[in-house]
Formats: sequence, structure tokens, C-alpha cells
Amino acid sequence: MDGNGRWAQKRGLPRVAGHKRGADAVKAVVEAAPSLGIDQLTLFGFSSENWKRPQSEVSALMGLLRLYLKSEISRLDAEGVRLRFMGDRCGLADDIAALMADAEERTAGNGLLDLVIAINYGSRAEIVSAVQKLAGMVRDGLLDAGSISEDLFSSSLMIPGLPDPDLLIRTSGEQRISNFLLWQCAYTEFVFTDVLWPDFNKAELAKCLQAFAGRDRRFGALTG
Repeated sequence: MDGNGRWAQKRGLPRVAGHKRGADAVKAVVEAAPSLGIDQLTLFGFSSENWKRPQSEVSALMGLLRLYLKSEISRLDAEGVRLRFMGDRCGLADDIAALMADAEERTAGNGLLDLVIAINYGSRAEIVSAVQKLAGMVRDGLLDAGSISEDLFSSSLMIPGLPDPDLLIRTSGEQRISNFLLWQCAYTEFVFTDVLWPDFNKAELAKCLQAFAGRDRRFGALTG
């Protein structure tokens, strides 16, 4: 979800104003997703590299996360949205981690939309953690190294059973993965749009889905 800062700068506003508008875009996209046939949505909210940003901006982002968790969970729950998080919670404030755990527990039984938000997430760290977990099982005699498969590795990631993305959308003209779901995106289709995230809405999401629908997904095989 790129372009919050540029959206604000183009309007002579502080970057935090762009993040606030970006939070509104999150709400709009989450509301629109089920009506467009989407039942699984993962949003990259804050990467493990984003801590390098100015402290004032990081504090503002964490404040918006607190506000979202406090103000939106009841609505999401009522609308049938299941909310989950992926990332290292040890680096987050205790109250934010507690709000995240409460949101997951409250919405666990919902099935309209499975919404995953990546917070303090980095894909390389996720992969290393999975390797360490499997290596420990081999060391302790609980697993034979030769039995490690792609499915077993996938089940050792942060959210076991999370389906690989069919489509990854990147806004604001950026064209890179930026340490996001590296393992999971092996056969993901990519759509890049110049639209800044605060301006992203249901209509823009529909355009991306239309572009995706025209792709020929072969997964390494031949068609016809």
C-alpha cells in the first residue's frame, strides 16, 4: 500500500495526513472485497524495515493502528470479517499486541472475508524462522531431513494454511516485492498501478481484478 507520503506532499500536507487517508482506503477496500468475489485479502501494513523511518512517523503509524483496532473491530466482526496478523509482535507495544490478540479471538469464527494484516513483517525473517523450526525438529529426532517437503515448509510459516496469493497489487508505481511473501508469491500474478494508495478504492480494485482475469496462468505448464 504505497504512496501515502507522496499523496500528502503533493497537497502540501504532513506525511501523517497521507497515512490517515491511507487508513480510509484500507476501510474502503476491505468493504469492497467480498462484493468483488474476494474472500482472502492480505495487506502489508508495516514492514520490519519501516522502523528506519523517522520516529515521529513511526509513532503516528502505530497510533493509527491503535485507533483502527479500537474503532473498527466491532464493525468488522458484525460484517463477518475474520482478522489475523502476521509479523513479529515482540517488537510492538504491549497494548497493540494485546489489541491484535483480542481482535483475532473475537473474529475467529467469521467467514465472509479472511483479512490478514502484516505488521512488523519481513518475508526473509519468516523463512529463516521456518528453517530454524524444522532444523530444531531434525536435531531433536522428531523429523527426518529427507521428509521436508514444500507443503511441510509452508505449514511452518507464520500462518499455516494461508493460501498463496493469486494476485499481488502494488500501488504508486512501485515495481518490486519489498520482502513481502517471497515464498508464497512463487506463482502470483502482479499488477502495478500508478494510483497512490490513499486514492485506491473499489473501482481501482475492480480494474486490477479485470487485468488479472485476462492472464493465462500456466504454473509452468503449457495450455491448449
